[in-house]
Amino acid sequence: MQKILLKLLTVAFILSLSACGLLPEQKDETIGWSASKLYSEAKDELTAGGYEKSIKYFEKLESRYPFGTYAQQAQMDIAYAYYRLNDQPQGLAAVDRFIKLHPNHPNVDYMYYLRGLINFNDRTSIFDTFTDQDNTERDPKAVRDAFDSFKLLAERFPDSTYTPDALLRMKYLVNSMAQYDVHVANYYYRRGAYVSAVNRAQAAVKEYPDAPAVEEALFIMMRAYEAMGQKQLRDDTERVIQATYPNSPYYHGGPKSKDKPWWKIW
Repeated sequence: MQKILLKLLTVAFILSLSACGLLPEQKDETIGWSASKLYSEAKDELTAGGYEKSIKYFEKLESRYPFGTYAQQAQMDIAYAYYRLNDQPQGLAAVDRFIKLHPNHPNVDYMYYLRGLINFNDRTSIFDTFTDQDNTERDPKAVRDAFDSFKLLAERFPDSTYTPDALLRMKYLVNSMAQYDVHVANYYYRRGAYVSAVNRAQAAVKEYPDAPAVEEALFIMMRAYEAMGQKQLRDDTERVIQATYPNSPYYHGGPKSKDKPWWKIW
């Protein structure tokens, strides 16, 4: 019985291979297309939101016509398409490849800006859309990477058309990084690790002195000093708060909750 089953399986396998051989091969529709034709079709797909298909066209363009402006533009558009697909690793790899190959390209400033955007948007996932999680509570690595990218753009290309927006995003990211330290300080405080809470809150105050999150950081320090019985340090911190934030809502339990979190500005 086993031999019969084995023979039947062997015959079925051979027939399946034969059937595959009979199927016509899928023809590459782009065969014979010129560089301009390939780029035009790829760009149309990109504009229409067909990011995966546009990437395939751009890659064919680059492999068939590796020299010239079309290939360079294709490399830039590939990076943008990955950005729109929310594929951070591929997007960053495409950006870095372009910068390495064309450091003096007239539009290389855009690639630095795009690298910042890719990291900037990495902090938002589909899951976050359905939750109330504050993005500043998450690992700040992507935030720091985005800040560094925007900072590099601003330093190397101060007159770039993308620099003003990069500077605005940098201000937002500074407070995001400060707010992350405040979240950690609060975590320590709630668990009675008052020394750690003070150290993390002090880090926010020192590294990001102009960030709005500094106000809450000072209050955490004041409460932690009070919990440790450090009256002098507690009073010194309160004097700083009163001088800097005389009408602070934290004296009355903190700011009122908003319908839309402050960090959802983009």
